[in-house]
Amino acid sequence: MTAATAQIAFRYRPQDSATGVTRTTAKRLAEALGVDETQVIHLALHELATKVLPQYQADEGALTKTQLSHIQKSAPKAKGGRIRSSLFDIESS
Repeated sequence: MTAATAQIAFRYRPQDSATGVTRTTAKRLAEALGVDETQVIHLALHELATKVLPQYQADEGALTKTQLSHIQKSAPKAKGGRIRSSLFDIESS
């Protein structure tokens, strides 16, 4: 991808809304953050990407019955009704 094709046209909105901001707002953000307007756009897109897009690679889906069976056979059997250990640190008072 060349530099010319890697760019897009960006138009500010005539008024601030849930779907866009004015240039005045972008300038205020840039000033408050100590960056330029382009960096404000990159920061906003990065924040949106981390909120919307998965931050991990997709796995192969649910475990098969064979896999679940193997795990159940490999897991230690519970003895009695008391919890002897936990994955969580529980402080007793």
